[in-house]
Amino acid sequence: MRIIVADNMEEEALDELRAVGEVIFKPENLENAIVDADVLVVRSATKVTKELIARAKKLKIVARAGIGLDNVDQAACKERGIKVVNTPGASSNAVAEFALGLIIASLRNVQKAHYQMKNKKWEKKQLTGREIEGKTLGIIGYGRIGALLAKKAKALGMDVVACDPQAKEDSQVIFLKLDELFQKADVISIHAPLVDATKNLINKENIAKMKDGVCIVNTARGQIIDENALYEACKSGKILGAAIDVYWEEPYHGKLLELDNVYFTPHLGGSTKEAQIKIGKEIALILQSQLQ
Repeated sequence: MRIIVADNMEEEALDELRAVGEVIFKPENLENAIVDADVLVVRSATKVTKELIARAKKLKIVARAGIGLDNVDQAACKERGIKVVNTPGASSNAVAEFALGLIIASLRNVQKAHYQMKNKKWEKKQLTGREIEGKTLGIIGYGRIGALLAKKAKALGMDVVACDPQAKEDSQVIFLKLDELFQKADVISIHAPLVDATKNLINKENIAKMKDGVCIVNTARGQIIDENALYEACKSGKILGAAIDVYWEEPYHGKLLELDNVYFTPHLGGSTKEAQIKIGKEIALILQSQLQ
């Protein structure tokens, strides 16, 4: 089995795949390398387009090392009989932990403090933060990651509300309609998939429904937030702070970078050593079962 791994992956994860077949890691020319590949493994960086799929004469499986499949042309794969699989459980804890870390960092001005100290400034009075205990966390999208985040946030004394039309009952949260969540939440963390209904969900109209001084964290998909609306709300102070890990275009060079109350990370949600090893094991098991 010839396995192309197009994006970054931990060596331990690659070893799991090498036990299944020949691994070609990050070929210089993916368009040429994929011609005789049986499996293509991607993360979020590589776009599996109709044109790329057309070159893959032997391709049987596209494996997304992670959750979302919006970078894969699933219709083109279906037309060719190529199976599309992902690893929804492998990185869920990593993303939930990261979201919680971003919430705390935003409320406690961690990055501002860091850069002030790096610039040899000691401006402690300007950095008074807020505690998460007693605050209401609103989770938009209550799948694996949302449920894990709720559990962790509850353990730290937060009240948790959530909105998800597909969610099952869960005693650790109160499910609300979206407008109600906007009105109640002190912090909003986004964990919804990117579909037509969620694109630009966080827009000018919905931001107006939120509490003044709300904090927003997005580790899901960049397109769920209207960047212009977020920019204006953060600039005016309607939104006290935002922490963004995902963007409309990656790498990101947009105007949000002008703002001091928006915190940025380069799509790191699932980027832990532990998660990548789990992903490698999960993909290897999938390949073994699918290609027998």
